Amino acid sequence: MVYEHHSSYGHRMNVKNAELHKSEGPTTTPKPDYNQCKLLHDSDKFDCFPEDGSNVDSCEARGCCWIPAKTKPKNVDTPPQCAILLLSPELQAYRTAYPEDVEILKMIVKHETDSRLHIKFVDPVNFRFESFYPEVPIVDRSAVNLSYIFEMDVFKPGFRVVRKTDNTTIFDSNNFINLIYSNQFLQISTRLPSHYIYGLGEHQTGLLLSTDWTRYTMFNHDGIPDFNKNLYGSHPFYLALENSTNSHGVFFLNSNAMDVVLQPTPAVTFRTIGGVLDLYFFMGPTPGDVISQYTELVGRPYMPPYWGLGFHLCRFGYKTLAETRAVMQRNIDAGIPLDTQWNDLDYMNNSNDFTYDKENFKGLPEFVKELHTRGMHYIPLIDPGVSASEKPGTYPPYDIGITMDIFVKNSSEQPFIGKVWNSESTVWPDFTHPNTVDYWTSMLKNLHKEIPFDGAWIDMNEPSNFLSGSFDGCPKSTLESPPYLPAVDGGVINYKTMCMSAKHYAGLHYDVHNLYGFTEAIVTSFAMAEIRGKRPMVISRSTFSGHGHYAGHWSGDVWSAWIGMKYSILVKLLSFSLYGVPLMGADICGFNGNTSQELCNRWMQLGAFYPFSRNHNTDDGNEQDPVAMGDQVVASSKKALTVRYSLLPYLYTLFYNAHVSGETVRTTTIFRVSKFTRDVNTYDIDHEFLWGPALLIIPVLEVNKMSITAYLPAGIWYDFYSKTGIRSGGSNFTIAAPLDTIPLLIRGGYVIPQQTPKQTTTESRKGKIKLLAASDENGLASGQLYWDDGDSLNTYEEKRYSLIDFQMSPGVLRSNNIYLSSEIPPNLDCVTVLGIEKPVTEVTVNGLAQAFRFDTVHKYLMVDNLDILFEKPLIIIWK
Repeated sequence: MVYEHHSSYGHRMNVKNAELHKSEGPTTTPKPDYNQCKLLHDSDKFDCFPEDGSNVDSCEARGCCWIPAKTKPKNVDTPPQCAILLLSPELQAYRTAYPEDVEILKMIVKHETDSRLHIKFVDPVNFRFESFYPEVPIVDRSAVNLSYIFEMDVFKPGFRVVRKTDNTTIFDSNNFINLIYSNQFLQISTRLPSHYIYGLGEHQTGLLLSTDWTRYTMFNHDGIPDFNKNLYGSHPFYLALENSTNSHGVFFLNSNAMDVVLQPTPAVTFRTIGGVLDLYFFMGPTPGDVISQYTELVGRPYMPPYWGLGFHLCRFGYKTLAETRAVMQRNIDAGIPLDTQWNDLDYMNNSNDFTYDKENFKGLPEFVKELHTRGMHYIPLIDPGVSASEKPGTYPPYDIGITMDIFVKNSSEQPFIGKVWNSESTVWPDFTHPNTVDYWTSMLKNLHKEIPFDGAWIDMNEPSNFLSGSFDGCPKSTLESPPYLPAVDGGVINYKTMCMSAKHYAGLHYDVHNLYGFTEAIVTSFAMAEIRGKRPMVISRSTFSGHGHYAGHWSGDVWSAWIGMKYSILVKLLSFSLYGVPLMGADICGFNGNTSQELCNRWMQLGAFYPFSRNHNTDDGNEQDPVAMGDQVVASSKKALTVRYSLLPYLYTLFYNAHVSGETVRTTTIFRVSKFTRDVNTYDIDHEFLWGPALLIIPVLEVNKMSITAYLPAGIWYDFYSKTGIRSGGSNFTIAAPLDTIPLLIRGGYVIPQQTPKQTTTESRKGKIKLLAASDENGLASGQLYWDDGDSLNTYEEKRYSLIDFQMSPGVLRSNNIYLSSEIPPNLDCVTVLGIEKPVTEVTVNGLAQAFRFDTVHKYLMVDNLDILFEKPLIIIWK
């Protein structure tokens, strides 16, 4: 092994280079030492035979001990029977059981920032694929004031990463437990400092991951979300909450198919079938710090258009424009706030991209223009698959793509052909090809000239394929049948996707599969910005690390079931908040199957607090827009969405903070609020969540429930509706949840900006600002309001925004203009202060006496009808 450093950016190691040539060792692996291995407890085993088919002989042939498990497995994986305690220096001189071992490794260590360490193992002799996305910063000099220590004994292979402040070992691969580096199988393991592990998505699982021999497979796949399956996205990143309550994160930058195994030691093992071992460590120490450090690397979340935070309506099964219009209008007439109408592929001609059905959707361009006059927007589905079977000269997207040579190729250098929604066959643009940017932009621009749509919904981009490979399957090779197969759905790696031998500009599909949807999102985001000259609104099903820098995500084809609603929080909202993808939601009321009135009633309440809020379902299910579900669902939807629209200034400010500094926008798990990390009761709460630090959302997730038990961490919490305060020392409370109401609580200590809700965000934005100030135990509160025009590109970067800070102390609320531009928020209309124990007798605003109201029962002060400009600081005093 070669240890390398670069003085400009790396760890200076005053050591001699040491080379490890496995080929020079004996050809027969020595028998394992059972005297050492028999001391192992199940939880301390590391698997020597991760693929299927292990037995005593095959295990011992690897120099490992065959130890039958003493415990019955509860989860996906089992305690390994072919086990090893550590890989001794003697054993490392022998070849592994996998073909084409890499015989020389180079270890590169970079101290990139004070809180980020980068360690990479590469083959210095041969080229190996390395993921080119996300585009991580290039660091050309070493950080100085390090918060961590990199430890390595030059006489032993391995390393440790230790946090300086508390001497906690956050990554321990001393002696390289189970390290393997072959051509198509790479593995590295580490012990962990605690069992509190989060992330490693996308999977249908609880927020707090099980370390009881649990395997998480990452290989982007189109399938109905279910347990123990690889889903639409891959995010090889975990956040660990240590026993000390500090946090750290680890990102494994690798786009190949992989398994990640958590075991009771506690420990984690990464197994991938290609690329390199490329690890980033984030020191925290708070969970919020970890996410900020992670998004600093992979890209801060992008700033969505303000209208994108409104309510959206869609269905696969609007067979005509008349049906689309009728469903939309009946919901508007019922008073449902609505910003954006969508169409699934029904609008296309023969399911072909960049076309529309001029018979069933006659008048679609005029309909979209009408939406614009109403302050509304329109988004169509755009699949990546392009029809390959139209008559020559009749379908430019195919003809031009062939001319530009931008389609993914098969192993014979011809366009790779599969099948999705198109009538006969499908080809796919290669979004890693430089010319595809021009191609995709041109195709979208041509469609936009006909239909002036406002955003793009990109689906089926795992990439999904109705075939496993092409019509004739795939060429036989180790690409299609690798020596180690991660636990992918379907049992073969090309199941319902392209052949692994398919060729992209950037490399084989084997290596870039997980990047396909991500690269499409990048190109689509760029194209929409070019076409409209405004912020892109792109929602993608397939994702990879860094996706939130370009687009949002929805959770795919979830079941219309109570468990589907529950896991829309666990799998999507809470997990994707870790990955820096704040614009996130699920199909409200579910996609597959038929919802019920009660389920849809509660799901509309929850969905009103998805950052991306859209009702959508399948064409073979019943209609489920609010009006179709009846009066009860209409009443609940209006109530919940009205609250959402009133809180959009607060939500938009959260997106600003995420965009600028990587703070969590929404769906903050309670433990991630720094004040609560010492409360172990918050570590596995995944049925309630926060918007930012201030709004606690407690959805009803079970049938026939009119109240709900919620855990409230220590502090003061105010009922959003009644303004009544609840003092908690950290315990459970039973909260009423009538059929038309989702419980909402305001956390004491925060000032929340609001507006009077209207039918659309366009109208809501015109209303005056209201402030809701919730006192903490000491009468203090703080908050911010970010304001720009809501749709222009680069408003923060070009300083076309205003940012106003609010600070409250006992008896005083002040504003401070951090930055003002020509984009100034509407005037202040009303201030409500919660948690004032003594009656108020006098109020002044900027030194002038002001009328007010004080509620002696619920103990809040309201000062309204103000109409005050924000250009100058504000001071409100009450006595």
